[in-house]
Amino acid sequence: MSRWCAFQATDPAAQVRAVGAELLTSHGPHALGLLDGPGVAAGPFTAGALTAVGEVTLFNTGELRAELGPAAPPPGSPDGLVLLHLYERFGLPGIAAADGMFALAITDGPDLVLLRDHVGARTLFHAHSTAGWAASTSLRALRRWPALRTGLHLPAVRDFLTFAYLPGRDTLLHGVHEVLPGRCVRLHPDGTSSEQTFWEPEELIDDRPDHALALRALLEQAVSRRLPQGEPVAVLLSGGIDSSLVTALAAKLHDHPVRTYSISFGDTAPNELGYSGLVAAHCGTEHRVLTVPGATVAARLADTVGLLDSPVGDPLTVPNALLAEAVAADGATVALNGEGGDPVFGGPKNLPMLIFELFRGDPAPDARARAYIDSYRKCHADLPALLTPDTLTALESAPGPAAHVAPYLRQGRMTALLNQLLHVNLRTKGAHHILTKVERLTAASGIEGRAPLFDRAVIDRAFATPPALKLAGTSEKWILKESVRDLLPATIVDRPKSGMRVPVQQWLDGPLRDLGHDLLLSRAARDRGLFRAETVRGWLRGEGALLPRQGGKLWLVLSLELWLRSFDVGGPVA
Repeated sequence: MSRWCAFQATDPAAQVRAVGAELLTSHGPHALGLLDGPGVAAGPFTAGALTAVGEVTLFNTGELRAELGPAAPPPGSPDGLVLLHLYERFGLPGIAAADGMFALAITDGPDLVLLRDHVGARTLFHAHSTAGWAASTSLRALRRWPALRTGLHLPAVRDFLTFAYLPGRDTLLHGVHEVLPGRCVRLHPDGTSSEQTFWEPEELIDDRPDHALALRALLEQAVSRRLPQGEPVAVLLSGGIDSSLVTALAAKLHDHPVRTYSISFGDTAPNELGYSGLVAAHCGTEHRVLTVPGATVAARLADTVGLLDSPVGDPLTVPNALLAEAVAADGATVALNGEGGDPVFGGPKNLPMLIFELFRGDPAPDARARAYIDSYRKCHADLPALLTPDTLTALESAPGPAAHVAPYLRQGRMTALLNQLLHVNLRTKGAHHILTKVERLTAASGIEGRAPLFDRAVIDRAFATPPALKLAGTSEKWILKESVRDLLPATIVDRPKSGMRVPVQQWLDGPLRDLGHDLLLSRAARDRGLFRAETVRGWLRGEGALLPRQGGKLWLVLSLELWLRSFDVGGPVA
């Protein structure tokens, strides 16, 4: 298992070796290399004058080979080679036709071209220094690049504490940026770069009477394409409608066993095991419940956070990693999940924004963006009390977090408010939290996490569906439920979403108590100068106006501290 790096630099082969990579190929100003670590990097691939390296999994290879015709590479060729041939022959329209998960670097004449898949299932980063350009699927590799003088990027700290993930191009490393999904970034020898979009969702609403049937066909295609050939498939099953419909379709379409996996936090914690067990029995899967005690979370948290290229303030990171390990131990190589239902079809996280719009009193163009930030209910409102005066002063001239979401929430590409909310959710939380977390944690166990509800054609169908069919009265994701009503018990289809209730506060008061105190009040944390020690102490004691979300906010601060330690990041860049 490996990841990749690419350089356009003076002595590029030396730059590859400097980050600890194996040199694959070097010619002119370019060099490509493979890095140790969880991933599926392969190459080099060549097509005409082009050379590439990438992490590429395609789900419509047959269709793409038919488009290439006689120019297609031999049968059985790696998916990365097929994708490179598409680029060579058709340019970005060829890449847009691909259905898959990919991050690809191409040496194209004097430029280094970076491609990230439509929805962001694979990650890709780039940076510039006096030596030239570097790109990699590993942020840790760029952190090790001696030519890059980097440090903590304070605006990204604020963004993380606001969203619980990083919603755009910025990373926590100053000068290191992420390629956005559906984009092609071209790095030029003179140190400049240019960006093109090869796919973005469009609001092309049609009046067809059979939206549910059309969606059902695409859901079946999306699941079928993601099933592994000749082996069992795993499905991560929570018992909600999204993972349940993926389970039902996998059971219907796969000709090998379907194994389902659910999480329990013990007998004293709320759970949805009754629902997931009902779905497993209804679909005839081999079902396994994995119990995750708080002591295990405490023991595994630091290492798990270190697997992520950017932190996520999600208390399910360790349980997700343990699920992936269980899947791998049972011999599967592919795990399907139900991620994507909310950002693609509309879930309860949109309701605060819809209510705001009903009673909106602020006519300012960016009021909607500010309300969206408030709806996250993370640490944004606490920043004046949490961040040190020096940090707040340094952030005064930087664009605020609302800048990440405001462009999506104005009249433009999407006219319907619900579609604007789905668009921003897809392009922020979907691409920079959900998909990237799943990919990193599953890859760490040598399996591939696949999300059928993030399928490009399914997304296109969702944005072609009238908003009233996605939020029908008070019924969320109505069209999605109707499309699979015949596959699942009505108890599953019609129940309201409750979400997985994670006992964060119990963990922080119990097995994580010592870790939280030791890390957040340590000299290293104080020397970094981000947080007011008195505020952190108060939060650890449960003081102030944090309840009932005290645990979630502390979790964000702890996750950030663990990530910064794992990547050896000190204070902000001078």
